[in-house]
Amino acid sequence: MSASDIKPALEQLLREHPEVLLDFLREHCETVLDIAQMGSDHKRMSNLEKQWSQDARVPKKVRTQNRPRVGKSSAKVQIIAFSDFTCNYCQRAEKTVETLIREFSGKVSFVFKNMPLDPEGISGLASQYYVAISMQSEELAWKFYRILFDQRDELLLKGEEFLRKTATNIGVDMRKMDSQRRQKVVAQILKEDLEDAEKLNIEGTPYFLVNNLVIRGAIPIHMFRRAIEIELAR
Repeated sequence: MSASDIKPALEQLLREHPEVLLDFLREHCETVLDIAQMGSDHKRMSNLEKQWSQDARVPKKVRTQNRPRVGKSSAKVQIIAFSDFTCNYCQRAEKTVETLIREFSGKVSFVFKNMPLDPEGISGLASQYYVAISMQSEELAWKFYRILFDQRDELLLKGEEFLRKTATNIGVDMRKMDSQRRQKVVAQILKEDLEDAEKLNIEGTPYFLVNNLVIRGAIPIHMFRRAIEIELAR
């Protein structure tokens, strides 16, 4: 049988005995699912790259002054997060960003902007504490930031009790912090973050800018990495 004869013969076999295909799929279901996932990832990556090509043409201006920064402001790639300490997807994305900051050390910088989904609730209070602590020490602010994301369940369960305990344990001057978090400068920074989010039409968290490229949600690390690579090569 020649190669040209195989396809019609196979099609006839499957029409007459569809159970052959079903048996094959059952026996190799993991392989089939892997192939389907690869196809889905490829399509998603392709769509993201098309979107990023358009994003790159539109400058995004957001305020990053007086906010803690990982890395140098002169880094070729600046990652800006609009995020919420109580958000499950933000917690997942934070792990991705932390890994990529280490991977691209010296080439990227990172700034966290507060977008609490409940500004009057515990997420808003966590943001207020974070900004006030950053005025005392950027190093303490990042320690606080990491613990809040690492122990998000405790934050949701215990609320302000957890915030105060965490701040105390890492060495924050609580009297000074309580005074600072009620100052206008803290409220102004939080207000600016929400204003910047509104200008960008952000509807949910997490949301990232990789220079001018937009990332919505907790995407797989290889896709986030690709955005950084594109900007480093630009």
